[in-house]
Amino acid sequence: MALGREFAKFGTVGGLGIFVNLAVFNLCRATTGLPVVRCSVIATLVAIAFNYLGLRYFAYRDRDKSRRSREIALFAVFSAVGLVIENGVLYIATYGFGWDTHFQSNLFKFLGIGTATLFRFWSYRAWVFRALPAREPAGDGDGSSPHGDPTNSTSKPAAYHPETTAPPP
Repeated sequence: MALGREFAKFGTVGGLGIFVNLAVFNLCRATTGLPVVRCSVIATLVAIAFNYLGLRYFAYRDRDKSRRSREIALFAVFSAVGLVIENGVLYIATYGFGWDTHFQSNLFKFLGIGTATLFRFWSYRAWVFRALPAREPAGDGDGSSPHGDPTNSTSKPAAYHPETTAPPP
């Protein structure tokens, strides 16, 4: 359920980001003489800035904010990889296959965005906007710790929950 809400928030920001990305892309193509992929890179950079603000202050506002410079650096790195994925699809279609009509450029731009979005969702969730540690109950009333007694082989260790805990860096 929580993953569904998270995906919906990510999708809302991403949907608006797609609109920004495609709008800037088409505006750049219509008003400048820049090549298709260069317009796409500019549009992707604008969308990345828009998406960071939306993700930080809407989708992941409850996530760890203690290491903001690390967060921004990781966001930039993973966004750059997403930029290469997204614009690589358009580059191959345009220069590899010669598919460069207005419709084809928008289609492959959109397909590139979709491909890169899968990577971005995973990487932003796992590495950039890390979940805060879940609060453990103080115990179950018998004086035991919430993680069990380490000397007792039947105790239950703290579980790793990938939906709330990101892997270590």
